Amino acid sequence: MADAFGPASMPVDALVADGLTRCFGERMAVDHVNFSVGRGEVFGFLGPNGAGKSTTARMLTGFLAPTAGRAVVAGFDVAKSPGAARRHIGVVPEEANVYADLTVRQNVLLMAELHGVTKAQRELRCTELLQTFDLTARATQKGRELSKGLRQRLMLCMALVGSPQILFLDEPPSGLDVASTRMIHEVISRMNREQGMTVFLTTHNMEEADQLCHRVAIIDRGRLAAIDTPLALRGRVDSRRSVVVKFSGPGVGPADVLPRPDMEIETLVDGWRVFSPEPGPLAQHIAARTAALGLRIESLNTVSPTLEEVFVSITGGAHGHA
Repeated sequence: MADAFGPASMPVDALVADGLTRCFGERMAVDHVNFSVGRGEVFGFLGPNGAGKSTTARMLTGFLAPTAGRAVVAGFDVAKSPGAARRHIGVVPEEANVYADLTVRQNVLLMAELHGVTKAQRELRCTELLQTFDLTARATQKGRELSKGLRQRLMLCMALVGSPQILFLDEPPSGLDVASTRMIHEVISRMNREQGMTVFLTTHNMEEADQLCHRVAIIDRGRLAAIDTPLALRGRVDSRRSVVVKFSGPGVGPADVLPRPDMEIETLVDGWRVFSPEPGPLAQHIAARTAALGLRIESLNTVSPTLEEVFVSITGGAHGHA
């Protein structure tokens, strides 16, 4: 963003939620949430529908006033200095709200003007972003003529044209075409890596968070349930560690190769996934027993819990209302 605040001058914490609370009537949507996001961090904010993800994001971006607590963005209290805070952020909302009657290029240029980008820089930034998101050939198309994936790409252009230090992505829509999803992920990762852009991503897509985020917070029923790296969170759920074994031929039963008959097993097409807090020794036992019986293993792998399994373990798989 073209102002006096450069990345070097931004505080170590790009974002701070300090006791953030929001009530809607009698319902506590966000309940005294505390966390900070470091400068240059990709931070995932996960939770079931209705858990408080988007409400928290809206308080951090100044679109919703907290009932209690405070949001701090780039060192500015959002309630006391909303203009200063917003100068450092770009926001891609849940719904791709492009201007339907404007062309792709006009949408980006309008947003650049609203962000105070100089006229010379507007044209340059617009051209660069349209190239980055493969929208150059569609520059003269109206917003209403774009598919969901193309609208999402355009929204990112509009959010990034002001060169924000912090990008908020609120629930990137599911059902995007593979090309758009991959492109969005690649651009976000590259901007974070090369420009040090901080990213705050609210999502219920575990795979997306696992791929993109340095740390993940899980919110459930308005309260922060966990916050850590994806790797560390997976490590909390030892019971979901497992061994996946597939055999070359039929006729192998669990009792033939497993150390105990009461082990949790998920049956696969040509083998099993066997859950154990100690998958290494289990894999060795299965290999030894199979060899002793003269049977052949097609593949044998130890598997860590997915972030999805961590999420379900922490939240109980709960789903509220959007």
